[in-house]
Amino acid sequence: MSWPNEFDKWDHLKNLIYSVAVGTEVERRAALTKPADIYIINRENVQWLFEESKLPFNFDTIVIDELSSFKNHQSKRFRSLMKVRPKVKRIIGLTGTPCANSLMDLWAEFKLLDMGKRLGRFIGSYRTTYFEPDKRNSQMVFSYKPKPGAEEAIYRQISDITISMKGTDHLKLPELVMNEISIRLSDEEALHYKAMKDEMVLSLHGKEIDAVNAAALSGKLLQMANGAVYDENHDAIHLHDRKLDALEDLIEAANGKPVLIAYWFKHDLERILVRFPAERLDSGDSIRRWNLGEIPLAVIHPASAGHGLNLQAGGSTLIWFSLTWSLELYQQTNARLWRQGQKETVVIHHIITKSTIDEQVMKALKHKDKTQSALIDAVKACIGGGTN
Repeated sequence: MSWPNEFDKWDHLKNLIYSVAVGTEVERRAALTKPADIYIINRENVQWLFEESKLPFNFDTIVIDELSSFKNHQSKRFRSLMKVRPKVKRIIGLTGTPCANSLMDLWAEFKLLDMGKRLGRFIGSYRTTYFEPDKRNSQMVFSYKPKPGAEEAIYRQISDITISMKGTDHLKLPELVMNEISIRLSDEEALHYKAMKDEMVLSLHGKEIDAVNAAALSGKLLQMANGAVYDENHDAIHLHDRKLDALEDLIEAANGKPVLIAYWFKHDLERILVRFPAERLDSGDSIRRWNLGEIPLAVIHPASAGHGLNLQAGGSTLIWFSLTWSLELYQQTNARLWRQGQKETVVIHHIITKSTIDEQVMKALKHKDKTQSALIDAVKACIGGGTN
């Protein structure tokens, strides 16, 4: 949690008393019952705070850091916060990615802010007003796209309570270098990949692997591009080490400078840790030591790195070993290093397996395509040779 560190950076905050409610339930209760001006809690404990703790509600203002983490109106954290929302006099939401996946994300975020005044009280009416079916079959709608003029209409509705500031316009950010490193599969490896792509079922090393839908197939193909794939028993079957070899070259080229590696699948992490003396950034202590320069090689999952972490003090090189369809997690993870306070040029490497789904994911990220539609289009292209 980075908020406590921010108090030390600003003179006008030095007289404020804050209390951090994390740790065990006993520790959280103690932090919330002692006198303070500001109480800080992580989003994972929002439901506990408002529904389970039984503590009296005495907050007149709520500040939500990373408002986009409340974009799912069906999540427990959203529902818990909505229950106490009428008691709150003032609420502020902060996010750098308000609708990284879809404009549909905005409904839940603004429902928390204004209780439905601007975008409607119900998600159904919001969807009907501003969207129309996009990807669908005869029985099910998989995704929605904005109606003509809907994007501008939505922005007009929320403009009176929204302030948008680009970091590049208001902050002095370091230089950013984006780099792609291409690797190629051997003929045999490419045949295994093609079999999965074309048939969605592959017999590899005597074990059967199947992908029954677009998302599952995408995951299988991404795994194979990375060098291993899970079978039906969730055992990882090794395919190649080509990304690991490219990763080794990049680490050596860093000449001793700290390197942060982003991975997606568990078997990616396991193979990286077998090959390199890397340490996981998954605790407050490991993050502290990274920022002190005590960890030369670290691995992190985008889902845990995406929000709220300041990692710029520990290094300036990020390597994407595994790619992700999530534009939000991709941008947020990059922003852990490329942010105010970074003193070095930030270099972000992407290891791309040629002639695989890696190329479609990288293209979608470059063009800031939305996760769901880009994924479905890419898998349709893989299966059928084109899109409908």
